[in-house]
Amino acid sequence: MGIKLSGTDIAKRFRAEIKETISREKNTGKRAPFLASIIIGEDGGSLSYIKNQIKVSEELGINYEVLRFPKNVDESEIIKEIIELNNSDKVDGIILQLPLPRTLDEGKITESISYKKDVDSLTNVNIGKFYKGEESFIPCTARSVLQLIKSSCDELKGKKAVVIGRSNIVGKPTSYLLLNEHCTVTICHSNTKDLKTICKSADILVTALGIPNFITREYVKDEAIVIDVGTTLVEGKIRGDVDFDNVIEIATCVSPVPGGVGAMTTTMLMKNTCEAWLKNVCKDTYSYSSK
Repeated sequence: MGIKLSGTDIAKRFRAEIKETISREKNTGKRAPFLASIIIGEDGGSLSYIKNQIKVSEELGINYEVLRFPKNVDESEIIKEIIELNNSDKVDGIILQLPLPRTLDEGKITESISYKKDVDSLTNVNIGKFYKGEESFIPCTARSVLQLIKSSCDELKGKKAVVIGRSNIVGKPTSYLLLNEHCTVTICHSNTKDLKTICKSADILVTALGIPNFITREYVKDEAIVIDVGTTLVEGKIRGDVDFDNVIEIATCVSPVPGGVGAMTTTMLMKNTCEAWLKNVCKDTYSYSSK
């Protein structure tokens, strides 16, 4: 029987480190970090994410502001607001809640965010820097996945990792982070043939399918690490891709849904914000982290 990888517990450790850093720098007379969050419309997932952001930012001592716009807002108004945030010395990080209403050009609005404040790593500059291994913000969900894996495995070098999903938010950046840890990575997707056999060979299996309970023990190698990034609403409850009770019987560890990757993502957003603040305000103590 494997163990449950609690993202909640691991996030607490990171939050303690962030809180300590902020407290130390504020004691030297520096201002607190500031994160601006932009939401357009009333997307349920975004509203839930914002609720978590408010809670965690208050806990850590990060100043936080939500800028709310109706779904019929003019694109130029959003871009004007973002430019003002870019130019503000009091703002360290900007996050644009996705998805946007279909009437808006997501790419155009995203690219108006300064890459220096793009703590969700959405801009082309940050994405390019990230994949080139240069200093950049690390995508929050992928960063959460890696930290969960590393909490249960001291040595990733040489491990065979399989990532199901090729999205720009989860699959691709997670695969890249695992490559940086010297894993041998296979990316699977909807057109992959013989998925079960490929998954069964993995020492580390990361799934972001969005199909509840799809991954059963038949897909999992004995003593594998299984990270579930899938989230699907089923009868009012969030379900993951992994049949948890079935898989944990043979795996070394499994991250639950909820309480796994999602529980860490907000904390990783705050960590990115703290790094932006350290670079902008605390240059004498700033240290870039690629982990």
